[in-house]
Amino acid sequence: MVGPEILDRARRDAKQVFVGKRKGQPGIGQDAINRLLVEAAQSGQCVVRLKGGDPFVFGRGGEELEFLQTAGVATTVVPGITAALGCAAEAGLPLTFRKEATRLTFVTANVAGGADSVDWTSLADPQSTLVVYMGLSSAATVRKGLIGAGRDPSAPVAVLARGTRPDSKAVTGRLDDLPALATSAGDGPALLVIGAAVAHSSVWKAKKSAHIEAAA
Repeated sequence: MVGPEILDRARRDAKQVFVGKRKGQPGIGQDAINRLLVEAAQSGQCVVRLKGGDPFVFGRGGEELEFLQTAGVATTVVPGITAALGCAAEAGLPLTFRKEATRLTFVTANVAGGADSVDWTSLADPQSTLVVYMGLSSAATVRKGLIGAGRDPSAPVAVLARGTRPDSKAVTGRLDDLPALATSAGDGPALLVIGAAVAHSSVWKAKKSAHIEAAA
């Protein structure tokens, strides 16, 4: 994830066009974004499509790339660190852990039909770490779906909000407390991480130590 400061690295004469989207707020549609990219490139401009999150993980980067290629626009993809890995690393959270978390799954709660339409039964394996993109406002549905599918209500969870940015915040707790944790994390973007591996994170251990010291 990148903050707005990255735009300070652009050329002084560069034209900046905001095409971001915020949940529940009006914004430019994907078709219009595609057309803007092609029109700018075909007019002879050098175009940078800068994403704040994951272009190729639930980020529509694949759609944009195909549209540009179909239009005959030469493209170069500059790879970055995927949000799940970057945000987890910042929190000292291993997404896999030998003998405890041997499987890793990325899902998005931002799907047609809402988070209720996700097949949670396929995501209840206790040996799996589940990373939910765009799930902050759907935390209650994620909790209900996973517990209903058989996931342990006491399973460790983390909410990683605004990860890798100066105002990042990571909170941890139990699956049955997920909605309250999501609220305490503040505004997004945010990832929800569910699974035993969370208990090995720096933020989990710091919280546990704080509780022990408070009880002493």
